[in-house]
Amino acid sequence: MRRIYLDHAATTPTHPEVVKAMLPYFTDAFGNPSSIYSYGQEAKGAIEEARKKVADLIGARDEEIVFTSGGTEADNQAIKGVAYANESRGNHIITSSIEHHAVLETCKFLEKRGFDVTYLPVDESGMVDPGDVQKAITNKTILISVMHANNEMGTIEPIAEIGRVARKAEIYFHTDAVQTVGHILVNVNELGVDLLSMSAHKLYGPKGVGALYVRKGSRLTPFMHGGEQERRQRASTENVPGIVGFGKAVELARQEMSQEAERITYLRDQLIKGLLERIDHVRLNGHHTKRLPSNVNVSVEYVEGESMVLNLDLEGICASTGSACSSSSLEPSHVLLAMGLPHELAHGSLRFSLGKWTTEEEIKRVLDVLPRIIAKLRAMSPLLKSRK
Repeated sequence: MRRIYLDHAATTPTHPEVVKAMLPYFTDAFGNPSSIYSYGQEAKGAIEEARKKVADLIGARDEEIVFTSGGTEADNQAIKGVAYANESRGNHIITSSIEHHAVLETCKFLEKRGFDVTYLPVDESGMVDPGDVQKAITNKTILISVMHANNEMGTIEPIAEIGRVARKAEIYFHTDAVQTVGHILVNVNELGVDLLSMSAHKLYGPKGVGALYVRKGSRLTPFMHGGEQERRQRASTENVPGIVGFGKAVELARQEMSQEAERITYLRDQLIKGLLERIDHVRLNGHHTKRLPSNVNVSVEYVEGESMVLNLDLEGICASTGSACSSSSLEPSHVLLAMGLPHELAHGSLRFSLGKWTTEEEIKRVLDVLPRIIAKLRAMSPLLKSRK
């Protein structure tokens, strides 16, 4: 059975060209970038080349890119770094109720240490209202953090509008752009952000490497202490193969992004149309138009999401009920609950996220298999029987 992978929001396969670019830095070019002899300088040069590629993709300066171990570290570094460096100015942080756990848990950590956090609501499509951001600002607000696009239901947030609010109030603004960088146009100046998180494995790069954009002049307390790597922003010997792979993935994304987004959007819309036409009592979650090209998130009445995922897997189709970081939890998605969905609908959520090698034939296969799975599960469902 040929497997169909439709969970690219969780992770992407590493592109063969990325693997090829990384290989020499495991073997021949293995030097420590902090060393002054040729092996070290070769590695350092490769890092700087990758840094330039990442910076160019998002409209930043090379020196504004700090490499990290991934998106989670970048989120932690941005939020804790601003909070502790600017504590004398205030202790108030504004974020949204649908953020990734890397942001929410970091904010909860800071709350236990005396910081005040406002968690903004979202509308039924998962959209943050810039007006709510404006209303939440106090004279102690030091940071606003709102994700660029939601990892579960794909809604793209009005970051540029929020950026204007933050800039006018002279408040640091961070966005988690893990789901957007390399997939849609991201420009830090157009968005008006001071900090932006990225992750390589979401755009066909390796796991274990990411980056934080830090606008020049921003005050951050370093997240890790030790050596002077990454311009004293992030101590630790750099992951040279990973950074090189990240740079190559970004290079490929820049070449293919526009055409690929158009292709995947077409397949996404075909899948949405087919699901809504072939299955009764299905709701599309997230904004209908302002959403990621790859994302399809639906709630199916009278069926549990986990059951659908397991039955799809038996058919060789990989999908999810939401964030991979929450897959071990029995609680419904905090994102869908924040959008106002009742618990039973949130429990019945199913996310497909398409990618570079997704084909029209695979979409047709899902549309053939899933209605039969749902019919079988509904026939056994106590939720449906209780409605009759």
